[in-house]
Amino acid sequence: MNLTSSPRFLSTVLWLDAASCLATGLLQLAAPAALSAWFGLPAGLLTATGWALLAVAAFAAFAARAPRAPLVWIMVAGNAAWLLGCVELLLTGAAGTALGVAWIVLQAAVVAVLGELEWLGLRRAPAAAMA
Repeated sequence: MNLTSSPRFLSTVLWLDAASCLATGLLQLAAPAALSAWFGLPAGLLTATGWALLAVAAFAAFAARAPRAPLVWIMVAGNAAWLLGCVELLLTGAAGTALGVAWIVLQAAVVAVLGELEWLGLRRAPAAAMA
């Protein structure tokens, strides 16, 4: 049996999404001024997205408890939107430092992978379990 066919696969991916959002959100809220200096990003942006990440973490944790298609689709769409936001920040040069670019690229990579895994979990889950 491969990992993606496990009945716990989708729930596990959602818990990972929740944990990554929680960790990133807490970091951004704990030190927005320092991160702003390191990343060259506005402290207000880091704070606002930190709060948003905490909300997403709560939603992902809720969805992970009993994954249902509509909840998972919201997570997939949210990850896609976050990825597009990261691309926009990179294309506009919003990150003023190499560390800021790395931070944005890291976030983009993580949400791309998590979104893909969530989508894969949706495709592989039995239809009855996702109703």
